[in-house]
Amino acid sequence: MLLLVGCSVLRIGYGQAPTFAYWWIDGYVDLNDEQTPQLRDAIDRWFDWHRRVEMPRYAVLLARAQREVMEPTLSTEQLCAWRDEAQRRLDAALDEATPAFAALVLSLTPEQIRHIERKLAKDGGELKQDFAQSDKAERAQASFKRTLERYESLYGKLDDGQRAKLAQLLAASPFDAERWLAERERRNRDLLTLLTTVSTAGKGADSAAAQAQARAAVRVIAERAVRSPRPDYRTYQQRLTQENCALAAAMHNATTPAQRLYARNKLKGWEDDVRLIAAGSSVNGNGASINNGSSR
Repeated sequence: MLLLVGCSVLRIGYGQAPTFAYWWIDGYVDLNDEQTPQLRDAIDRWFDWHRRVEMPRYAVLLARAQREVMEPTLSTEQLCAWRDEAQRRLDAALDEATPAFAALVLSLTPEQIRHIERKLAKDGGELKQDFAQSDKAERAQASFKRTLERYESLYGKLDDGQRAKLAQLLAASPFDAERWLAERERRNRDLLTLLTTVSTAGKGADSAAAQAQARAAVRVIAERAVRSPRPDYRTYQQRLTQENCALAAAMHNATTPAQRLYARNKLKGWEDDVRLIAAGSSVNGNGASINNGSSR
């Protein structure tokens, strides 16, 4: 059906992204009638900024990726440079969203914070099932399946030798699911404490001062989401990042010319879609083209 209407999954997804973002946040917070219109408007403004400012940058990066993916060998340093660039783009997106999230944090009620706590606990249970199975063989198989899907989504089908190499590399990975989940729980406790402190202090406080405190808190939350405040875990994160870059380089260097061409064509398709989105064209859920900025 997507082929018949002549549009891509990326363009459809971007057209529906504001709605998905709202429902995702609502799933954590259980928004009330006052918060809902304010958040919807903030999400629309964020996506308008993202389309105008960030999407052209993504297009440039995707054009660069097409050149690099055709190289028969890539280094660990090149792959880590891409990871660093992705982090810069994420940081820019979070900076733009900070005022809206700060306003939401200030408006949170104690019951909504308890709702967030329950949702985070539920997520933790699901992650444990997916990543920390008690049976080591089952855990290894799940990790292999997840990673294989990512590589085959870019390079196309991997052959038996490449799959064996991937399994070998994953077996040597320093990733520790229990350690990751324990760190996640600690960060969640920090998050809930911070949300409670800021939302309570903001009630009846001077608006400008409360907003400044809330924005600072949101920046702390965003920073801790990607960089642990605990030195020992940061050291582990850095090691894991380096190893993941090395794994990605090793897998790329094991690809065939046909697989690299497949990847370039995939990246070219994404670039074309991103440029269309940046120009104001995405696709709604009914397959119709829409202009993200035309109604505002």
